[in-house]
Amino acid sequence: MHVSTVETVLEYEVRAPSHFCFNLEAAHWPTQKILSEKLAVSSGVNLHTFTDERSGNRFFRFDAQPGHLMVNYKADVEVYSEHVDEHLPESPVGEVPDEIFHYLMPTRYCESDVMCQVAYQMFGDIEPGIGRVRKIVQWIHESIRYRPGSTTATTTAQEVFVQRAGVCRDMAHVGITLCRALNIPARLVVGHVWFDEPPQDFHAVFEAWLGGRWVLFDGSGMAPVDRLVRIGTGRDAKDVAFATYFGNVNMIRKEIIVNEHEPRMTANSGKAVVELAAVGAGG
Repeated sequence: MHVSTVETVLEYEVRAPSHFCFNLEAAHWPTQKILSEKLAVSSGVNLHTFTDERSGNRFFRFDAQPGHLMVNYKADVEVYSEHVDEHLPESPVGEVPDEIFHYLMPTRYCESDVMCQVAYQMFGDIEPGIGRVRKIVQWIHESIRYRPGSTTATTTAQEVFVQRAGVCRDMAHVGITLCRALNIPARLVVGHVWFDEPPQDFHAVFEAWLGGRWVLFDGSGMAPVDRLVRIGTGRDAKDVAFATYFGNVNMIRKEIIVNEHEPRMTANSGKAVVELAAVGAGG
């Protein structure tokens, strides 16, 4: 267990009346607990908040008039590690639960139907189970170069597979696509995690459904997945965009800050308390 202090600062120039929808807040999730949080938005907007019942993603929306707009979210989140059994099996399609079934389907960024043949050529002979997904992750890490600016907001997993370059979102999309092509349900997870090399940013990983549970994987290998502060969960990037706006808007600043705090044990009680000194910071 550890505690992360995460903060997102966004500034926009709104050029015409526009509508915004943000997914920035830490999710209410079994592997994490929000200890404190604060959301600040420029005055003059009327916030509407809601939570998607299926994914647990938290959203806030508002109309904004022309001018300067700032959004600032900060939270202290306690994150718990989960034990992962290295013998988890894949589930036959007929046994995939109804609520998980749609994570088998191709989506806009994850064309698993197009990638079926290549997925079976590369990974079809590997014994089904968590080991096969780890082989997919290993291949992504070794074969796809992390290169900022090499892709755009519309780049798909198939395009990344061909060009062999992308960012963490693209690597996660490739992992999801190859899993689905092998009939393994998979989905995208976005959140905050501290990197050894700033600047900090949102980080994307993926989950595969194995042995009746979701297991996290990171094709980029940039950070330990069990330290991720989860924000959004979805079929692909279109479900977990941190900001969506309708109107004439220009982003002028995006700053992500992540500090990690290690717990220590008190001498007399045996209980863990949060050490105030950060072990990592970036911004």
